[in-house]
Amino acid sequence: MKFGSVPTVDATGAILAHSVALSGQRLRKGQVLTPADIAALIAGGQGQVTVAQLETGDLGEDEAAARLARALQGDGLRLSKAATGRVNIFAKDAGIARIDVARVDAFNAVNPMITVATVPPFHRVDAGTMVATVKIISYAVPERDVAAAGLAGRASLRVLTSIYNTASLIETRTDGDPSMKGRDALHGRLDRMRVTLDDRVLVDHEAAPLARAIAAAKGDVVFILTASATSDPEDVGPAALRAAGGVVTQFGMPVDPGNLLFLGHIGEKPVIGLPGCARSPALNGADWVLERVLCGVDLTPADFAAMGVGGLLKEIPTRPKPRGEIGR
Repeated sequence: MKFGSVPTVDATGAILAHSVALSGQRLRKGQVLTPADIAALIAGGQGQVTVAQLETGDLGEDEAAARLARALQGDGLRLSKAATGRVNIFAKDAGIARIDVARVDAFNAVNPMITVATVPPFHRVDAGTMVATVKIISYAVPERDVAAAGLAGRASLRVLTSIYNTASLIETRTDGDPSMKGRDALHGRLDRMRVTLDDRVLVDHEAAPLARAIAAAKGDVVFILTASATSDPEDVGPAALRAAGGVVTQFGMPVDPGNLLFLGHIGEKPVIGLPGCARSPALNGADWVLERVLCGVDLTPADFAAMGVGGLLKEIPTRPKPRGEIGR
């Protein structure tokens, strides 16, 4: 692509690089100059004009953006129309954004005029959430670079939705039944993922009755919210899961609030032991685990370890002991 100032008489068919105000009209940057535009520019005293001119092998910004967005598009995404060298990519439904970071990096490394910006990996999305935007910075780019970038980033963006339909929540009690606060918060989290929460289950805060409730749970996913915080891998919640015949695969996570979470399974059913902060609808570590588990992501200890960077989340105002000042 050629870019620069040329005699106005030679600019027919070129792309206007900067808007020009004329008597009674304004020519907008990015428009292809017609003979009528050239006549108006000359009449307005514009002997030179700054333009972009495509060369053999170039693609215009809109065509390039459209091709690249289609290359990046994976499951669960829809595309806007191309305009001013941009295509926005949106989620079709609620879920999490699955971003192949290495492929996106390779895409962005092909040509600095070819870009895509995305939400973070595993970002929570709803229907209509923008997941990425493709932007061609210049008015045209070489078609060979468009092909190379499309190949590098092929199908690197997608949205995962829940693979489960139902969930059970088992709550333990010590001095009387717990409030509905925790159940209501979980219901909200599941409802946006189109997962139905079944009838309330309350048991005493002891391993034996909790184990029986876990074994009898009918939901595709089982959640446990204990009356007293789970502070050790041998505490009531994890112990009950093992007693029911399940396996604990992770205890604790480097996300705050949300440290006191555990994850495991009983048979094919995921089991999530919720931290006390899950009683609040505010974002916490439990959201990161819940969303990924519901969407079929197999979380490993390495995945949990990687959550620490960025894992210091905003303080929950209702937290009993704010972290700003901690006494000895």
